[in-house]
Amino acid sequence: MSTVLVIGAGDMGERLAAGLAGHAAVRRLLLTGRSEATVTDAAVTVASGHDCLVEPLVLDAARTDDVASLLASRAPDLVVLCASRRGPWELIDRRDAAAEAVGSAGLALRLPYQLAVPLAVMRAVERTGYSHPVANLSFPDLTGPVLAALGLAPTLGLGNAGMIQLRARAAWRAEHPEAPAPPLIRVIAHHAQVFDVMRARPPARRDERARIYRDESGWRDDDLGYRAPALEPGVRYNHATAAAALPVLGALLPGARPLRCSTAAPHGLPGGYPVRIADRTVSLDLPAHVPVADALAFNQRSGRGDGVERIDADGTVHFTAAARTAVAGIAAELADPLRVDALDARAALLDEVLRRPQPQPA
Repeated sequence: MSTVLVIGAGDMGERLAAGLAGHAAVRRLLLTGRSEATVTDAAVTVASGHDCLVEPLVLDAARTDDVASLLASRAPDLVVLCASRRGPWELIDRRDAAAEAVGSAGLALRLPYQLAVPLAVMRAVERTGYSHPVANLSFPDLTGPVLAALGLAPTLGLGNAGMIQLRARAAWRAEHPEAPAPPLIRVIAHHAQVFDVMRARPPARRDERARIYRDESGWRDDDLGYRAPALEPGVRYNHATAAAALPVLGALLPGARPLRCSTAAPHGLPGGYPVRIADRTVSLDLPAHVPVADALAFNQRSGRGDGVERIDADGTVHFTAAARTAVAGIAAELADPLRVDALDARAALLDEVLRRPQPQPA
């Protein structure tokens, strides 16, 4: 029986903890968070519904020393990273100028919020020699390749391409209600394409759509990803995120059966890809006629939709002209190239900009 460490007790952390607690192979869950009250409530909630030991632990996962101590003392079979400085939905209901500018620049501009915890955790993994899988839910399509540039890539990311795969499957099922089982569906896509898929809004340019491959032959059916009913952005997306992530996490447990799926950032690659998970090892599962270089190039181009122009060999992130234009009127320096050693300073600047008093309508 396995022990799983879930870092982060917010909405997604609790959802994934509950799903893992119901897995037959999981005996103990270590659920961590910065707030004792929050993590205790989440642990009690999860334990109340499942035959699993759920232990709440107070942890600041941005502190490498504290994470390393926990990894060394508890030796979990799987680490699931669901924590960030600020959640991706924090700006969803704000209509002030600063929030709208930061939001329109693309999620990459908020990388300082999303990268700090994965960076600390992966440094702890390196320091302790922890050798079991680490799955990352914190903006993996971008944090994964930045961490890979530092030699710190998690095993894989969660969500995004997996959510698109589920949407394509839902569309197929609606069109084939009597069929016994859906076909193999494989996805090459980036986080930047998730909202269009969830809202059933295919881009006018076909080369900007998520790539959907059906059957072993891998024939293209990109429109399938956009044919499920529309769902507007919000926390409801977390249902799809959890549904996509839980089978992946189950396949990373000891003794799990092999799984073919699509998921984000395997081994820190940009964007999401079809993978095969077997014996806790993750490998690409692209259709035979799709070169790896072509899939990588597509996701690198797609990342511009999140505001990413390029990532340097040292992990420095450069933002697109569109991202720079979006914040030019509130704080142009928010879109300066972002070095990994400048995360704290840039996060503080983001906080300051987003907390400024906003002018009131006349």
